[in-house]
Amino acid sequence: MQFLKNPIFHYHQHAFTKLLAFRLQIVLAYQIMAVVVGWHIYELTHDALSLGLIGLAEVIPYMSSALFAGYLVDHYSRRLFGVLAAVMLCANAIVLALIAAGVFNAGTLGWIYASIAFNGIARAFIAPTYSTLFALVLPRDDYAKASGIGSAIFQTGLVLGPAMGGLLVGYANKTTAYIVATILCVGAACALLSLKVKEPPPAESAPIFKSIAEGLRFVFSNQVMFGAQALDMFAVLFGGAVALLPVFISKVYHAGPEALGILRAAPAIGAIITGVYLARHAIGQHAGRWLLGAVAGFGLCIISFALNPYFWVGFFLLLLSGVFDGVSVVIRTTIMQLATPDAMRGRVSAINGIFIGSSNELGAFESGLAAKLMRLVPSVIFGGLMTLTVVGVTAKLAPKLRSLNLKDLESVNRR
Repeated sequence: MQFLKNPIFHYHQHAFTKLLAFRLQIVLAYQIMAVVVGWHIYELTHDALSLGLIGLAEVIPYMSSALFAGYLVDHYSRRLFGVLAAVMLCANAIVLALIAAGVFNAGTLGWIYASIAFNGIARAFIAPTYSTLFALVLPRDDYAKASGIGSAIFQTGLVLGPAMGGLLVGYANKTTAYIVATILCVGAACALLSLKVKEPPPAESAPIFKSIAEGLRFVFSNQVMFGAQALDMFAVLFGGAVALLPVFISKVYHAGPEALGILRAAPAIGAIITGVYLARHAIGQHAGRWLLGAVAGFGLCIISFALNPYFWVGFFLLLLSGVFDGVSVVIRTTIMQLATPDAMRGRVSAINGIFIGSSNELGAFESGLAAKLMRLVPSVIFGGLMTLTVVGVTAKLAPKLRSLNLKDLESVNRR
């Protein structure tokens, strides 16, 4: 890829490339398993509620373990727990492959839900590991460009993973799909094990709850970081239309399931475009204004999407929403990397994961509830207007975020 020739790789190419290989493979494996598990459970139950329980089965253990995962990454090996997460996902993929092959005939559904819960625990370690190693393999001056590359790789996994899962099930079978996920998990673990990086001494040992509270205080007392995370959380909570795409496909566009796949991919494609661009043209000056403007642009795209009756115009609007969301993600990630002291990167990343994880899960619930109460189009318009309101409130209550230049953060917490 052309953007990998960026000068930021001159001295750090191999280490960062291996870290990206870990991230891409772990995301692909997770997305393949998520798609195939949904199909697998529906085949067994033919019950829509059983699909809804998939998210619940994962998010509860994830939210329960995320803060503890951040503590462990900060106080012990930065790399060890990333390898552990890959091994846990690998073990789950093997169990699911055995279930799909008919090895376990009793309690099949229970085994699958238990595996989903185990995946939630494994997922809690991935973001803290990536965040802490990101800061170890790169100089601070390159965080902004590297965040763009990392975002593009992550979004690529979000696009390719579900497509790979669907194709593997369609052209082979569920067992084959789970085996491919197993291989990707092994590849992710090997990428981290081969990563040559000098880890600093672990953070000074402290009582676990006291240490977690220290991370929470840091985030909530930092106006720039808390403002950026809250802005993103509420924008996704109110402005997400992805959960309602099946209804738009059926009632507005009158298309089939292949159209759903196209629309679901649109925001990620937009985010990939943004990530690639920002990897070469990092935002430094007026980053706070760019962040607020990007979230406002996202909200306007969602409102326009709700009012639009044409499929390909809808595709373009969702792609554009992904472009704006990509700007938001890259700036927010850069803020987190630059503003966080090395000793608490795991905990801060875990807190950020809870913000984003909760917004995705609760956002889907909010979308469904609002559509039930207001009808489809008004509910999505309402969500977009709420996103614009959140931007205005954040701009008012977080002046440090509004006036932020990333260059001002690059001298903070230098190693």
